[in-house]
Amino acid sequence: MTSKLTALLPDLAPWRSSRDFRLLWVQGLVTYLGSVMALIALPLQIKELTGSPLAVGVMGAVELVPLVVFGLYGGALADAVDRRRVIVLTEAGLGLLAAVLLVNALLPHPLLWPLYVVAGGVAALAGLQRPALDSLLARIVPHDQLAAAAALNALRWQAGAIAGPALAGLVVAYAGNVPAYATTVVCFCASVLMCRGLSPVPPAEHAARPSLRGIAEGARYAWSRPVLLGTYAIDLAAMLFAFPNTIFPFLADELDADWALGLMYSAGAVGSLLVSLTSGWVSRTRRHGLLVVFGATGWGLAVATAGWTSQIWLVLACLALAGAGDMLSGLGRTTIWNQTIPDRLRGRLAGIEVLSYSIGPQLGQVRAGAMAGWTGARPAIWTGGVACVAAVGLLTAALPRLVGYDARTDEDALRRAREGDGPRAEEPTPT
Repeated sequence: MTSKLTALLPDLAPWRSSRDFRLLWVQGLVTYLGSVMALIALPLQIKELTGSPLAVGVMGAVELVPLVVFGLYGGALADAVDRRRVIVLTEAGLGLLAAVLLVNALLPHPLLWPLYVVAGGVAALAGLQRPALDSLLARIVPHDQLAAAAALNALRWQAGAIAGPALAGLVVAYAGNVPAYATTVVCFCASVLMCRGLSPVPPAEHAARPSLRGIAEGARYAWSRPVLLGTYAIDLAAMLFAFPNTIFPFLADELDADWALGLMYSAGAVGSLLVSLTSGWVSRTRRHGLLVVFGATGWGLAVATAGWTSQIWLVLACLALAGAGDMLSGLGRTTIWNQTIPDRLRGRLAGIEVLSYSIGPQLGQVRAGAMAGWTGARPAIWTGGVACVAAVGLLTAALPRLVGYDARTDEDALRRAREGDGPRAEEPTPT
C-alpha cells in the first residue's frame, strides 16, 4: 500500500539531476508571485477607473497584436541566439514596466492609458521571452525526465497561483495598488539576478538568423503534424470560450461575495495542485493525447457549472475542478511538444505554442467582457463552458491522431529520443 502511494508522488528526478532546472524553478516561482500582484491589481484598477466590464475585456485586445508579432519573432530568436540572454533582458524589461505601473499608481489621479500601454508592452516582452523559456527545458533536462519536469514546473506554478492571488487580493483590497505594484518590481529584480546564474544556452550549430523564412519553416512543420495541430487547436478553443478570469470582479459583485475574489483567482490552482501532487503516474503514461482531450473537456464542463450556480462555495469548487482539467491538458501538451519537436526548430515551435495558449485567453477576455456587459457575468461564463465542450468534441473528431498519440510508437517521439540532445543526469554528490 505504501509503495502504491509513493508511486503517486511527484517524480523529483529533474530536480536532482539538473542545477539549471532547480534555479529556473525557483526563479519562476519568484516571478509568478510578483506578476500575480499586477495581474489582479491591473484589471481592478481599470474597473475602478471606468466601472465597465468591456473596458476590462479590451485589455485582452490590446495585448493580442504584440503577443502574436513578438511571439513568432521570439521563437525565431530563441533558435538563433543564447536563450539565457533573451530571458535575462526580457525579464529586466518586465521589471521596468512594473515600475511604470507603480509610478502611475502614485499619482494623485492615476491615468487610464498607461495601463493599456503597459499591458501591450508586457504582452510583447512575454512573447519574446516565452519561446526561449519554454524551449530551454529539453536542453537542461534529460529526455526521459521531460514529463516529470513538466509536472514539477506545474507544481511550481500552482504554489504561486494558490498563495499569490489570495495574498494579492488582500493586499489590493486593504492596502491598495501601490504595495501590489511595488512587490512586483522587487520580485522582478530578484528574478533577473537568478536568471543571470543560468548556464549559457547557445543556439544549435549552423543556426539561421531570425527571419520570416525561418518562422515560415516552423509553421510548415507544425501544420504537417496533426498531433501538434490538435494540441494547439484544443487549447485555443478551451481558452477562447471558457476563460472567465477577467470578469471575476463582476461575478463577485453579482454573488455579493467581494471577499471571495482572491479565492476565485486561486481556486483553479488548488485543483491543479491536487493533480501535480499525485503526478507520479505521469512519468509512466504514454498516451498524452488523451490527457489533452479529457482535460480540456473537464475544464469546459466545470466552467459551465461554475457560471450556472449561484452558490459561492460551489463556484469555488467548480473552479478548482476546472484547474484540475486544465492541468491534465497542460501536462499532455507540454510532454508532446518536448517529446516530438527537434531542437533546431524548438524555439520557433515554442513561439507557435505561446500563441496557442496565450491568444486564447486574450480573445477570451474580450469575449467574456463583451458578453458580461450584455448578459451579466454568470451567463457569459456558463455559455462559454458549453461552447468549449462542443469545440473540443468537434476538434477531436477532426484530428483523431491526437487521441491515438503514443510515445512508444510515434515516429517524431522516437526520432527525438534518438537525438539525445538533452543533458545527461548529474552524478550524485558523494556524502
